[in-house]
Amino acid sequence: MKQLLLASALFAATSLANAAGFQLSSPDIKPGQLMDASFEFNGFGCSGENKSPALQWHGAPAGTKSFAVTVYDPDAPTGSGWWHWSVINVPADVMALAPDAGAVGGAKLPQGASHVRIDYGVAGWGGTCPPQGDKPHRYIFTVYALKTDKLELPADATAALAGYMIKANALGQASFTAKYGRGKAK
Repeated sequence: MKQLLLASALFAATSLANAAGFQLSSPDIKPGQLMDASFEFNGFGCSGENKSPALQWHGAPAGTKSFAVTVYDPDAPTGSGWWHWSVINVPADVMALAPDAGAVGGAKLPQGASHVRIDYGVAGWGGTCPPQGDKPHRYIFTVYALKTDKLELPADATAALAGYMIKANALGQASFTAKYGRGKAK
């Protein structure tokens, strides 16, 4: 038993060390800052351009076979937050997503990658759209390094199911948080 605990602790320490240099950034969004209105959804009372930002990462842990990217708003008044983007099966040799890679249909994603249906009911980027007058919401951008080449998900999988499978296969993750708010209605 003692050897099993020691082996588990060593594995956990090695995994954390491998992921320590893993970093995610965006030339379009500064961590902790307010996001531009171009990333706002176009619908549900919002009138943005609904364009996904460019993202880039480096320092993935050894053994990474693919990546997944998510954007989540924990402040959405739903009781369960709001999934704004979920991308799976990004090949291990890809270290960035181009601006507007979230366009519905997936034509701007790297070859092999695909979108998962998000809380707007589409498979693609669903921009920021917090209720008017709410304090700015937090948007958590995360890239996951996965130990599998491909996540096998049903075509109608939800972002929550994708999140479960992503976490079950993650070697490491890198995140940053940005904010977005809309003033009170006039």
